[in-house]
Amino acid sequence: MAKENSAFSTIPETPVSESKVALPSRQLNPALARRLGEEPEKAEKKRGRQRYVEKDGKCNVQHGNVRETYRYLTDIFTTLVDLKWRFSLLVFVLAYAITWLFFGLIWWFIAYCRGDLDHLGDDAWTPCVNNLNGFVSAFLFSIETETTIGYGHRVITDKCPEGIILLLLQAILGSMVNAFMVGCMFVKISQPNKRAETLVFSTHAVISLRDDRLCLMFRVGDLRNSHIVEASIRAKLIKSKQTQEGEFIPLNQTDINVGFETGDDRLFLVSPLIISHEISEHSPFWEVSKDQLQKDEFEIVVILEGMVEATGMTCQARSSYLVDEVLWGHRFMSVLSLEDGFYEVDYNSFHQTFEVPTPSCSARELSEAAARMDAHLYWSIPSQLDEKVEEGTEKGGDGDKERNGNLTSPESESKV
Repeated sequence: MAKENSAFSTIPETPVSESKVALPSRQLNPALARRLGEEPEKAEKKRGRQRYVEKDGKCNVQHGNVRETYRYLTDIFTTLVDLKWRFSLLVFVLAYAITWLFFGLIWWFIAYCRGDLDHLGDDAWTPCVNNLNGFVSAFLFSIETETTIGYGHRVITDKCPEGIILLLLQAILGSMVNAFMVGCMFVKISQPNKRAETLVFSTHAVISLRDDRLCLMFRVGDLRNSHIVEASIRAKLIKSKQTQEGEFIPLNQTDINVGFETGDDRLFLVSPLIISHEISEHSPFWEVSKDQLQKDEFEIVVILEGMVEATGMTCQARSSYLVDEVLWGHRFMSVLSLEDGFYEVDYNSFHQTFEVPTPSCSARELSEAAARMDAHLYWSIPSQLDEKVEEGTEKGGDGDKERNGNLTSPESESKV
């Protein structure tokens, strides 16, 4: 039986939960709800928070009223690569079919203009292309020429200079079409988009204490044995704001520090890691408490980037967390255990959390309380020392008085 290492397993004192919390209610204008013919409570339930980035990483943004569509044609290669597979295959087939039909039509037109079709079976006549007796044979000859099959039945003769020029032109253009289309298909096949499917994020983010500081945490993991090279993590806070001048900025993006200054944002993603953001005075959550978190509206977008070890291409995985998916006072379950000669990752516990004692105040209030406590200790220790010194001084003075009262002067002794 495998032995679990106590250094990697955490047994919560409270029962483990599946991180299910009640969805916080958001304010809705009752007049607007009555205008819609619904009760405010019912309309409140129907109203949902629109995601900027879906949980699977897809950006929920659509571009409309794009008038300068010619810009897509200036970068035709990227446009073809970005097409869906069904449209890419359609373009691939049409590119070859149109070029074959186009050059087949030209071969047939040359044969028609030279009168080769009127001298079929005439051994004294030298045609431009032997055994070309119609459009179908001209189309087949075009395919044989562009694909360099060369069956040997239809062949160009040296008495047709216009055919020689057309042959060279089709060979060059055919090579260009092959390079372009095969390149597009190769790039589309080798795109690392599907590699992001095996990069997983926890379904919830949590806020709890780490080293007496409130931290926002989420977990990332890689399901494959081939690793992501030079992996790095970033986080953005998506929240609308209004400036002091009255300008409204929808979906404003604010950086969330996940270790850029210390290098903790560069990951060695061999096993699942918990990414931590310390809520300091530079954090956008500095003044957010538990009650305020439930009333707020924002979205946290996390981005994991790195190179695929097998192909060397850059891969990006994305996910997001709404307010309802940030759990206050929770911590992630441990997923690592020590087996016989190796470490095992239990992905059944990857998304599980458990409750831990966490203050419900904001990080600013917690820091101020800690500062007041430190100041109280700083001033209380010297005062206690002063009291001890004063007590010792008073005792010393009483002893001197007693000693002075018991001593007799030399003059009194001589009189005696």
